[in-house]
Amino acid sequence: MIALADLPDGGFAEIEAEIDGAPESLVLHRQGDAVRAWLNVCPHAGRRLDWAPGQFLKSKDGHLVCAAHGASFETADGLCVAGPCKGERLRAVPVRVRDGVVAIGAA
Repeated sequence: MIALADLPDGGFAEIEAEIDGAPESLVLHRQGDAVRAWLNVCPHAGRRLDWAPGQFLKSKDGHLVCAAHGASFETADGLCVAGPCKGERLRAVPVRVRDGVVAIGAA
């Protein structure tokens, strides 16, 4: 869990969480009071999206950019709109915000 106030509005952050019984790196994106989460894995080659732990590239259009091969992903739904995996999606992870705290998993 992480406090909503600790996520920059319009920005990205990385957290570790247990998903399906295994530890995973996740990318969080905050837009106002809404937060989305995906596995920190590019569908193109299975590499992490960040260029250094917790450091993500953002295009001038606001897309999340894979540091390895430049694939660009929409923050609304994780759709790859440019690069080697165009048309594929990041694997979404359920996330909720309650009482100012971001929690991973369904309600």
